[in-house]
Amino acid sequence: MIKKLLGCVREYKTPSILTPVLVSIEVVVECIIPFLIARLINQIQKGGQLKNILPYGVLLILLAFVSLFFGAMAGSTCAKASSGFAKNIRHDLFYKVQEFSFSNIDKFSTSSLVTRLTTDITYIQQAYMMIIRTAIRAPLMVIFSLSMAFAMSPRLSTIFVAIIPILAFALFLVIRNAMPLFRSVFKKYDRLNNSVQENIKGMRVVKSFVREDYEQEKFKKASDDVAADFTRAEKIVAFNAPLMQTAMYTAMLLISFFGARLIIATGGSDLGVGDLSSLITYGMQILMSLMMVSMIFVMVTISQASMQRVAEVLDEEPTIRNPENPLYEIPDGSIDFNGVFFKYHETAEKYALSNINLHIRSGETIGVIGGTGSSKTTLIQLISRLYDVSLGQVSVGGHDVKEYDLHALRNAVSVVLQKNELFSGTIKENLRWGNPNAEDEELVQVCRLAQADEFVSALPDGYNTFIEQGGTNVSGGQKQRLCIARALLKKPKILILDDSTSAVDTKTDALIRKAFATEIPDTTKIIIAQRISSVQDADRIIVMDDGRIDSVGTHEELLANNAIYQEVYYSQNKAGEE
Repeated sequence: MIKKLLGCVREYKTPSILTPVLVSIEVVVECIIPFLIARLINQIQKGGQLKNILPYGVLLILLAFVSLFFGAMAGSTCAKASSGFAKNIRHDLFYKVQEFSFSNIDKFSTSSLVTRLTTDITYIQQAYMMIIRTAIRAPLMVIFSLSMAFAMSPRLSTIFVAIIPILAFALFLVIRNAMPLFRSVFKKYDRLNNSVQENIKGMRVVKSFVREDYEQEKFKKASDDVAADFTRAEKIVAFNAPLMQTAMYTAMLLISFFGARLIIATGGSDLGVGDLSSLITYGMQILMSLMMVSMIFVMVTISQASMQRVAEVLDEEPTIRNPENPLYEIPDGSIDFNGVFFKYHETAEKYALSNINLHIRSGETIGVIGGTGSSKTTLIQLISRLYDVSLGQVSVGGHDVKEYDLHALRNAVSVVLQKNELFSGTIKENLRWGNPNAEDEELVQVCRLAQADEFVSALPDGYNTFIEQGGTNVSGGQKQRLCIARALLKKPKILILDDSTSAVDTKTDALIRKAFATEIPDTTKIIIAQRISSVQDADRIIVMDDGRIDSVGTHEELLANNAIYQEVYYSQNKAGEE
């Protein structure tokens, strides 16, 4: 996990290495300053003249500036290294998700991926910042402060040595109890993000069903769960600070007491007033450093769960990959299903598709109809390798789809999904997802085919009209027509419409199908629909039932011989009762 994440440091290795070096110099200088102050105070106590005192003062000022300079430089390089590290993790994580097949995405929920890309990476960045700076500074400060304290008074410094194991044991107990709570809280973060995402995305449904109170209660419960875990963990961590302060201030009192007695008993020959003052300073440095160590442990503990979650995504291997020597040219739009079986998970007991044998000629118009859950969408997702078959073979243009380059295959197969999306940007920008280099005339042409040009031209800004995220400022039918136009712009060999005209009226639906027949006759068209009228003019119609092909035929053949087709047709046509 650590090796995987450290691979994201890349071009930020120099500031990552430079930060500990700068911090080390800063710590050494800071530990020398109290030692010189002790010598200065001892000189003043002895009635030293200005010429003896002045060099100490000048040197202390110089050292203060040196410490400030190296501290500022360390802060700058640390910020650059940690921010760059987080940027690279975010980059790698996002690009990894782009490589995922649908089955990979099914493994992680959307809200979970959002949490990993935001909250988890923030915690990792904070931990990295502490590791390359504070985790170097704190232990070095303890070591050098103890060393300088021993150089001044070995006997009094044993008090520090005695107190450190007690503090270390207390820190161990705090971390051991807080760690499980921090680990569990991120799963609750996923539920919280899921609640927010669902509520915002489905705001219109929430308001139309007057379910605001229910959604608020659901969010409150998820938020309270996160707050409760963090509160319990922070209570445990908060116990650490007063414990350390109590132990260290006790050590200060003991040093002050025994140090004062030693000064009086020896007349300052073994220990001077300046030495005692510096010992107290070193004690404060040790205290603050131990406090920092505890913060490091807490931060690393919190981020450990985040590291595991991020590494889990980075380690995930896409289930669909390009072959070693892929084909880049798709000869035509013919499609063949040979003995195809498919299930979404290897452990699933039931196949979503069973024994599919189907042969579609290039340029044919194929209708697909069937009840909800009959696996119509699953069938067409295998054509463009959004999923891979479990058994059997799917071929396009006479070659197994697994032999093609993924980009080449998906560019040749345009799919207008049941839940297609428009993105924030102008209508032109959305359409050019189909072809980034398309001319304005091409945009108008495909919109005419999709029966979208009329309403787009009527908009105040026409094709420059800005589309809100998710296409919320256009109607469902307008959104579907724009998505069809976008798919047509790819000039595909296979065009698949997955219930993509459900929100348009029957007249517009008929005009779209007529345009397809006359303008793109060589393109294989597969139309999944709930309405018989959307598929009845197709060359052949496939009737799906429970993941199997129940029947294949023309409208007239199925109306005469297929019970499922008859039931759907008569339920949609009142004349059927006669």
